[in-house]
Amino acid sequence: MNEMSDKTLITKRRYKDGDHKPTRWVEKIFTASHSHKCPTYVHRTPPCQGSCPSGHDIRGWLAIARGMDKPPVEGMVWQEYAFLRMVEANPFPATMGRVCPAPCEDGCNRNEVEDYVGINAVEQYVGDWAIENKLSLPKPEKETGKKVAVIGGGPAGLAAAYALRKKGHGVTIFELNDELGGMMRYGIPGYRTPRAMLDAEIGRILDTGVEVKTGVRVGKDISIDDLDNQFDAIFWGLGAQKGRPLPVPGFDAPNCLSGVAFLDAFNKGRLQFAANKVVVVGGGDTSIDVASVARRIGHIETPHEKDRPENIILGDTAHDVAGTAKRLGVQAVLTSLFPMDEMMAAEHEREDAIREGVDLQCGVMPLEVIKDDDGRAKALKMCKCDMDGMRPIPQEGTEFEIECDLIVSAIGQMGDLDGLEVLDGGNGYIGADATFKVEGQDNHFAGGDIIRPHLLTTAIGHGNIGADGIDRYLSGKDVDKRPKVDVHHFSLLDELRDRKLEPKAYDHQPTRGTAEQDFAIHNYEDRSATQIIAHEELFLGHFGYEARNKRDEVHIGEEEVLGNFEERIQTYTEEQAQNEGKRCMSCGMCFECNACNVYCPQDAVFQIKKSERAVGRFVDTDYTKCIGCHICKDVCPTGYIQMGLGE
Repeated sequence: MNEMSDKTLITKRRYKDGDHKPTRWVEKIFTASHSHKCPTYVHRTPPCQGSCPSGHDIRGWLAIARGMDKPPVEGMVWQEYAFLRMVEANPFPATMGRVCPAPCEDGCNRNEVEDYVGINAVEQYVGDWAIENKLSLPKPEKETGKKVAVIGGGPAGLAAAYALRKKGHGVTIFELNDELGGMMRYGIPGYRTPRAMLDAEIGRILDTGVEVKTGVRVGKDISIDDLDNQFDAIFWGLGAQKGRPLPVPGFDAPNCLSGVAFLDAFNKGRLQFAANKVVVVGGGDTSIDVASVARRIGHIETPHEKDRPENIILGDTAHDVAGTAKRLGVQAVLTSLFPMDEMMAAEHEREDAIREGVDLQCGVMPLEVIKDDDGRAKALKMCKCDMDGMRPIPQEGTEFEIECDLIVSAIGQMGDLDGLEVLDGGNGYIGADATFKVEGQDNHFAGGDIIRPHLLTTAIGHGNIGADGIDRYLSGKDVDKRPKVDVHHFSLLDELRDRKLEPKAYDHQPTRGTAEQDFAIHNYEDRSATQIIAHEELFLGHFGYEARNKRDEVHIGEEEVLGNFEERIQTYTEEQAQNEGKRCMSCGMCFECNACNVYCPQDAVFQIKKSERAVGRFVDTDYTKCIGCHICKDVCPTGYIQMGLGE
């Protein structure tokens, strides 16, 4: 019995007698960690792109900037190639490179090393270069004969119009205002979105064959039934043109206005000066714009009744430009429910506002508008507050008043569906499903602020998705669910086709494995529609400290702000744009560092011939040599290499 027990124990021993001598690690690494798994190249969406509401292929055009992804057309410069990649998702690179708050940079994995990649800055550089060099947008290869009406010429409508034209559909934009641009033109001051730049980017879209009808209010000048009779589908990109009033007693005073109305009047040239004491309630970018504009346009000491800001903003009259010669400074106070570091406005916008003389009072909430004997607002009663999520909790005994001549509410926007009540989803917005199809309407789609007020780039993303839904509807396809990660995905097949490297046709004959076959993309898997790669899956030790290339800015002090409408953000040089592209860690995609090839102990990983290379196809694996040690996966900086079954 004892003998049997000993034999049983011996058979379970991991080492034999005498296995006590250490071996050299260099030799051991060639025989250790055997497995049946070999490297598989897995494409996943980077967090910058996953954070971008318009779904920009950010990693793709940064790879172009760094010089890794060469233009497939002889004679094409990298800036044009990057521009063409950008406008697949967003036809406004110069505009968005200036004003987008860049959630992509917040999500950038490079933040785990030292600082995010300057994505906005590279986008602005390429966008400005495209305007200077008069680049145009690709025109449709063929016409479908279908016609689509786009209601609203803002970012959502223009993005939808361009996406529909790319697919060959006829497009007519109906716009209420005299010019296109929506919030880009009428909601943001010109020193942030220069009008010549905006005109150039809009003009490129119209040059693809988009028809425009301005000064038309749908629901009044033309009915929905008329549109349905004339067009095969409709995209609603109306925007949210009404500002939300402050939910406090007394806001019905005549000198209490919305931020949307204030900026609209300024951007249309009617509002030339404000009041002496302006209080702006908000905390987001719009409130910053209102306060900053007020500081710039100043006030006049004794305005006539008709020249009061509320009469200009709410009426059809305009200030006499000559009267602005006597402008004086404005005392602008901006209040926010949230503490300074939790305000919705971007950090650099807050810093600029403070530098320009705006008094930011944070962690406070409005309680009541105090009126004078004429019924006009003379002060705003406030108190300190704590935040419970999005709900302010007043602190008792902390009440105080801020004197004012004008109160501007910049706490949000809502839709204007006058004459279009049939589209009201019940809350002043158009109700739409996950594919942006209008509820109860198979051929009506919507996007932008009219379904959910958010960023300009969000509206652009909605326009793209809505256009895709319309195209599917017009093509007789199901308008089904969107991908989990709904972005403009990199396609390895398209990349190979562009370089005349696409796989051969499959003969549909049974075969074992694809390693030696030319009809398949071997050892590659695309998970980009379902997975975003996190920094834990990268080898961050590969990346050394490299400071971000910061854009130069024109900083204006409070003494110089009056009448100063110069653009603040300066564009990169070409060298800065290229250097910033090199800081991209190419999360989820090979960036040709060659680490896997260098560290493979079996020489199983090797570089592909130069004539056969493309993005994502830099190295390959000889499975007859691979022992599955997974060293290549461990040293892959971008997380592109995962271990899977070979053949």
